Amino acid sequence: MTDTTTTLAELEQRAATRRSRPAYGHDALIACDRLVRIFSADGVEVQALQGLDLLVQEGELMALVGASGSGKSTLMNIFAGLDVPTAGAAKVAGCDLLAMGAKARLRYRRDAVGFVWQQTARNLLPYLTAAQNVALPMQLRGHTRKKAERARELLSMLGVADCRDHRPQQMSGGQQQRVAIAVALANSPSVLLADEPTGELDSATGEQVFAAFRRANEELGTTIVIVTHDQGAAGEVRRTVAIRDGRTSSEVLRRTEIDAEGHESVVAREYATLDRAGRLQLPAEYTAALGMEHRVMLELEQDHIGVWPGDAEKR
Repeated sequence: MTDTTTTLAELEQRAATRRSRPAYGHDALIACDRLVRIFSADGVEVQALQGLDLLVQEGELMALVGASGSGKSTLMNIFAGLDVPTAGAAKVAGCDLLAMGAKARLRYRRDAVGFVWQQTARNLLPYLTAAQNVALPMQLRGHTRKKAERARELLSMLGVADCRDHRPQQMSGGQQQRVAIAVALANSPSVLLADEPTGELDSATGEQVFAAFRRANEELGTTIVIVTHDQGAAGEVRRTVAIRDGRTSSEVLRRTEIDAEGHESVVAREYATLDRAGRLQLPAEYTAALGMEHRVMLELEQDHIGVWPGDAEKR
């Protein structure tokens, strides 16, 4: 009887402990919990996102990378309020992306997020000057006071002050994208999203655009999420998250180190991502090298987990 009572008490204590734990992603600006997006076409269902987990802290500048069809653009469209998840949970700046109605979603797109497209023609109205393009979101939101001053400040911060009175066709592609960043920042969004923003630019111009993102992140504290297929561009940020088959598969974290002689260098470390269900995607080159297929053997050691091919005998 005593043993049973003790066991029930332990179970109650564990349940109380679970209830007292903070909710997953409670302190993150962006939180995706087992996010699913299914598309149906001609009776065929395609899972673009398959239980994806992702946390982004306020003030981060990060990149999402992945092959075509990996799900990164679907995720970006969900963050932008342009698409609705099928299941799971997704919150951005306190907004529940699954629960929002049409009016709330419109307010969200106007106030909470800014967006920069790959195609420069989608970002700017061709008949307006750079300053007028930047002022337009503020005008639509009803913030008419000091809109010209803020437009001037943003263009100056991003290094395109000399384009103030130029229309898009009078600017280079890199200048147009930096003006587009200013437009996206006009209403002080919580998150700035960018979908392949350097996809139509050469490498030198692309570096200028990434420098503009870094400056916006550092000076305004804006959280920025960039989708890119360019690994070189991804190296411009401190955190890169790779998406494979609709789930986060790995992360690269970069930090600055100073040696004994005072020289700075950036050190990058790659990590596999362990999702909320305990799933881990092993790199394809690792599994191929060891001939791992279908199943593997696991063994818990004191400070690590051993993984072997399923048909191998542990020595």
